[in-house]
Amino acid sequence: MRSPDRLRRPSYPWSKGRPCTNFELGPPRGGRSPLRPGQPERRTHDYRRAGTTDLFAALDVQAGRVIGHCARLHRSVEFRTFLDEVEANVPADLDVHRVLDNAATHKTKLIHDWLLKRPRWHLHFTPTSASWLNLVEGWFALLARRQLQRGVFETTDNPERAIHAYINQTNAEPKPFVWTKSADDILASVKRFCQRTSNSDQ
Repeated sequence: MRSPDRLRRPSYPWSKGRPCTNFELGPPRGGRSPLRPGQPERRTHDYRRAGTTDLFAALDVQAGRVIGHCARLHRSVEFRTFLDEVEANVPADLDVHRVLDNAATHKTKLIHDWLLKRPRWHLHFTPTSASWLNLVEGWFALLARRQLQRGVFETTDNPERAIHAYINQTNAEPKPFVWTKSADDILASVKRFCQRTSNSDQ
């Protein structure tokens, strides 16, 4: 879910998240029905899937800006197109640090050869089942909750427009994600939780 206007060189200017894959699309008569004042959310029995779209996103962790690219397929070709877009938007004097999950798309010969020609790129892979370590995941959650969650999309063009509108909104007033607790506070909270759930004071 990264803009070139930075005045100083950050240590880790770019972070890449896993694609938000398979936004399910359905006609208004299927799946969720649009909300109206005084009417609760409804779902119908005749939901059918009308298509999917993948979102490749890169988050500038210092500035809070996002570069996003929607694609109908999730192959290394689409991923490389996205990398080209990031490459074009990051100033040439900056290193690019990418945080990725372990998807096979990120490890093909096409991507490997592309990276060999660009020594300023550095990849960092999250451990299995630890994609939450990637800051762009927080932005994906905001995108889903604020822009997509209650949407009714008849074609894949509709959510793609909604996604790009949210990217533009994010970049108009970017806000970086900031940890509000120290590591000690987080570990103390985990310890308290473990003590409560194990009924032990050890």
